[in-house]
Amino acid sequence: MLDRFTTLGGGLDHPEGVAWDPEAQVLYAGGEAGQLYRVTLEGRVDQVASTGGFLLGVAVAGDGSVFACDVAAGAVVRIEPRDGHCERFADGDGAGDRMRAPNWLAFDRGGALFVTDSGDWGKGDGRIWIVDQDGTAHVWTDRTNRLPNGCCLTPEEDALLVIETNGPSVARVPIEIDGSAGRPEPFAELPDTVPDGIALCADGSVLVSCQRPDAVYVIPPQGGAATLLVQDPTGQLLGSPSNVCWAGPDLDRLVTSNLGRWHLALGDLSDTDLRGAPLPRPLVAR
Repeated sequence: MLDRFTTLGGGLDHPEGVAWDPEAQVLYAGGEAGQLYRVTLEGRVDQVASTGGFLLGVAVAGDGSVFACDVAAGAVVRIEPRDGHCERFADGDGAGDRMRAPNWLAFDRGGALFVTDSGDWGKGDGRIWIVDQDGTAHVWTDRTNRLPNGCCLTPEEDALLVIETNGPSVARVPIEIDGSAGRPEPFAELPDTVPDGIALCADGSVLVSCQRPDAVYVIPPQGGAATLLVQDPTGQLLGSPSNVCWAGPDLDRLVTSNLGRWHLALGDLSDTDLRGAPLPRPLVAR
């Protein structure tokens, strides 16, 4: 499987997050000095903005703006790739409770934004926030507290799947009728790994990218045992693949960001049964 992958772009500053914009047909990736890069599938790289912080997770809204977790600022920021304008979108509940280590984010179809707040390694103090369209935020749950990291919604949007890096595992958090968080349920155990990113497939299965080993795993729709999809024993192509997303007109290209390297990696999976699920791209009020 590794022979399907090639480097994409170059000169990126240890990219942590990556997201696909299906309308513009480009990828966005963050850098460790706050850079936001736009990368085409042909490998052209443009830096379109910088927050001066450290960008982790990225997500694309319906108008093409990019929402990103700036862990150095302790905030979710909104970035306009067209002109590079950056603004703070959310950083806490407005009453003194602040995001400490915002890591990844996922929109639902209604425009709410789920944000993992990882906390400190090994301390079990992570949380998940939910942010309304006006930037109002509150802690959604603190029961997936073992360094919550990558997250995605299930196809039915009845649960949030969350990487707990210090599990290492994936938890399923039911979304109740009133939008509150239910009791987390085990979804998959990932022994001897350092899982980081997650991506939803069209058949309901999920991919998990790991910083250790340098690998991507597949978990079936109902959860359970993970199987290896691809691994790089040298770490040169997939180098600490911190996050993963589907790309291309048919969502049959798999892209990893590589925190330990200076490029993205692009895999052609067009002749396999795996495809990506389209992600919600709501219009977020200004």
